[in-house]
Amino acid sequence: MTEEKYIKLDSFMKWRQMADSGGQAKIAIQNGEVKVNGKTETRRGRKLIDGDKVTFNGKTIFVEL
Repeated sequence: MTEEKYIKLDSFMKWRQMADSGGQAKIAIQNGEVKVNGKTETRRGRKLIDGDKVTFNGKTIFVEL
């Protein structure tokens, strides 16, 4: 069995500089400002895998782990 790689949404946003800090990412997610695969996501712990698409502040980034 292979272990699937993932990253949490708030960590991804910080890592890819979509947010200045984890705190900013958390607030944006809780406020419904972030979309994952075209749907509003309010869970900062949402697990992202390769191919997922994150949109925030007019910018879209595909997840590549």
